[in-house]
Amino acid sequence: MQSYRNSDPRPPIMQGSPPRLVPPRLDWDRPPWNRWAFQHIREFLPTIEVWRGSGHRRRLDRAEVDLDDLPVADSNGAPTTLAGLLDETYADGFLVLKDGRIAYERYFNGMDERTLHLSQSMAKSITGAVCGILVGRGLIDPDKLVTDYLPELVETGWAGSTVQHVLDMTTGVRFSEEYTDRYSDIGQVDVATGWKPIPPGSEPDFAWPSHLFELILRLKDRVRPHGEAFEYRSIETDVLAFIMERVSGKRLAQLVSEELWQKLGADESACFTVDSAGYALADGGFNATLRDYGRFGQLILDNGGGVIPADWIVATRSGKHGPNFSPSLPDGSYRNQFWIEDSRSRSLMCRGVFGQLIHMSWEHRMVVVKLSSYPDFVNSAYSVATQKAVHAIAAALA
Repeated sequence: MQSYRNSDPRPPIMQGSPPRLVPPRLDWDRPPWNRWAFQHIREFLPTIEVWRGSGHRRRLDRAEVDLDDLPVADSNGAPTTLAGLLDETYADGFLVLKDGRIAYERYFNGMDERTLHLSQSMAKSITGAVCGILVGRGLIDPDKLVTDYLPELVETGWAGSTVQHVLDMTTGVRFSEEYTDRYSDIGQVDVATGWKPIPPGSEPDFAWPSHLFELILRLKDRVRPHGEAFEYRSIETDVLAFIMERVSGKRLAQLVSEELWQKLGADESACFTVDSAGYALADGGFNATLRDYGRFGQLILDNGGGVIPADWIVATRSGKHGPNFSPSLPDGSYRNQFWIEDSRSRSLMCRGVFGQLIHMSWEHRMVVVKLSSYPDFVNSAYSVATQKAVHAIAAALA
């Protein structure tokens, strides 16, 4: 089956009793199944709650502007409208906060204001922000060795690397981030975390990891000296999360709840997917509502809002820029588990495969959140068109 856009008829995935169209466990994140699955993770994967607490919700006042007909360019560079681009790029939800107030909010594909949507790799930035809190408290020193906190890793590729190397994804550890290869390291992460079953017809002597830490212990090779170059590898975030758990004595979901989500004024409790050892997947298993992703972005834009140390936000916006970070960010950078858009604006971005984005602009006092379910893991044309649309929105709201 092919995917469908919001302007197309929706296939009856998981509708009826019993439903006729049920996403296959091996391909729930592939089209068209991901258009349903990213909003319903708790229905087919084990998860753990990230409790919002019993405190007040952070009020988001509204100062709405109808941007549906805002002229933007589509993924081919042709003229279209913002509404047209959101349809083209398989949006599930789209939110614009200007000066902390809701300027524009749209839901699609069955999503609403209470739906928890899969973050994919935006979870890395959630994890990095909580790490910043622990660093500010003196529990973690970014200049210390990874093995100072996780001595078990002395026989792995992380031996000799620092926590800052992990934060910036500049360790030399060999890890293949080939999403479509089920036997790649990231493919093994899918099995280790319970996201996917062992592929049918798997080689009988292939040793699939039973949980994520088991996989980490197997990664013994280095391809370059630590600190020499950036290479995007999801497993780095998981190593960071295990460090955070080790120094705090708490599991990641509890840490994110107590240190961030309860202080955020969230509308809803969030959740993480968990593996067979109860580990919450820091590199991509977080789920939250559109507005709560917006609240997180606003907290970052407010220089931590008294929750995350302000100097951590300053450091996060201070990366080494160049063309080797991302094809869609020719002057980009990566620092403390966040993307930096360019060296001029130093806008921060949380990004995830299949079109997840939180964009935070200090220059325009604006947060944009886009939750999506692309047919492909990565589509640079969609990403570039979305970034250009963010800039068009900023100009329209100036």
